Amino acid sequence: QVQLVESGGGLVQVGDSLKLSCAISGRIFSSYTMGWFRRAPGKEREFVAGITWSGGSELYADSVKGRFTISRDNAKNAVYLQMNNLEPEDTAVYYCAAVSLSGPIPKVDRLYGFWGQGTQVTVHS
Repeated sequence: QVQLVESGGGLVQVGDSLKLSCAISGRIFSSYTMGWFRRAPGKEREFVAGITWSGGSELYADSVKGRFTISRDNAKNAVYLQMNNLEPEDTAVYYCAAVSLSGPIPKVDRLYGFWGQGTQVTVHS
């Protein structure tokens, strides 16, 4: 069993930055791929970014490419999402997710077996 706890959300202005953190505990496998997803009001949950646990490969949604950066600290069992130049469209609940697999980073949320409770990010114009 894997437990994920997100933190770092908040209320910011357009153009501001935030860094989300995801603390991982429980049974940790080196092949875990980590992802960040978000759900905006009235919309379905969507993929934001992903990173392989051991290889360090990254993948981003087109909407955040160049503004968001995913990273991980294996020693601290943590994954981060640095969000720069935030836009009102980034307002959403952000979720950290984990899947035990190797290979391409999945964008489909149903493939991830473990989820955090989410952290709210609100960007005011």
